[in-house]
Amino acid sequence: MIAAKDFKPVLWLAGVMCVVQVLNLLSGYSLNTYGLLPRSAQGLLGIVSAPFLHGSVWHLLGNLVPFVVLGVLVAKDGVGRFLVASGLIIVIGGLLVWLFGRGYYHVGASGWVFGLWVYVLARAWFQHSWANLICAVAAMLLYGGLIYGFLPRYGVSFESHIAGAVAGLMAARMLLRKEGV
Repeated sequence: MIAAKDFKPVLWLAGVMCVVQVLNLLSGYSLNTYGLLPRSAQGLLGIVSAPFLHGSVWHLLGNLVPFVVLGVLVAKDGVGRFLVASGLIIVIGGLLVWLFGRGYYHVGASGWVFGLWVYVLARAWFQHSWANLICAVAAMLLYGGLIYGFLPRYGVSFESHIAGAVAGLMAARMLLRKEGV
């Protein structure tokens, strides 16, 4: 069962994204220079800052709703699990983009969203329960279209989507164990 206390860190992080967006907007989006710039020393900071930076209000809104929904689905196993899974997704996914991404600034929480999505799906595989299966089915019904985010598109960091998904799978594998394994 998802308790109200499980919403708090998800909503708090969503609020941080909104505050950063307002500051970024007021600065003419100059904060995006703190995004993830692959294979650069300055881009290393972007591994943790990029998920909180967005290119527009619409970009933020496009990530915010799935972040909250998927974040709450991950937090059903507890706030600690959500925070550790999120940390792994951000760091592993960010490192993968830093190593392999195209040479421009990558910003936005979509890699984090893709990681949470794959984590919810993988959780049903690694830990069999009706609750996990229901969450995975809900994630597929609500966000199955994310699969198209793996395709290259101009102006979209599909690298972040792929890296986030890989990181979500790795986080699930590290934090969850398949019965009998």
